[in-house]
Amino acid sequence: MAETAQRFTAYCRANGRVCPQPQGWLALWEMLPNRRRVGLGSEPPLPLIFAAWYDTPAMLKMALLAEHIQWADRHDYMEPV
Repeated sequence: MAETAQRFTAYCRANGRVCPQPQGWLALWEMLPNRRRVGLGSEPPLPLIFAAWYDTPAMLKMALLAEHIQWADRHDYMEPV
């Protein structure tokens, strides 16, 4: 992961933060370039919203947000994100 993505991930986790609220997280995911359907899912995976928001531990939310940030980094899209 590039330094900018690492710094952004660290910023997102600072002060006990886990991930954006569902609406904000969905908006971030919709910004990601080159999203695509893969079987019944998508790449990158959908953010944890709706019922998944309440049933998912914080560490898994943090890992998925980091995956979204890495996706943006791999597609040269960190500045908009």
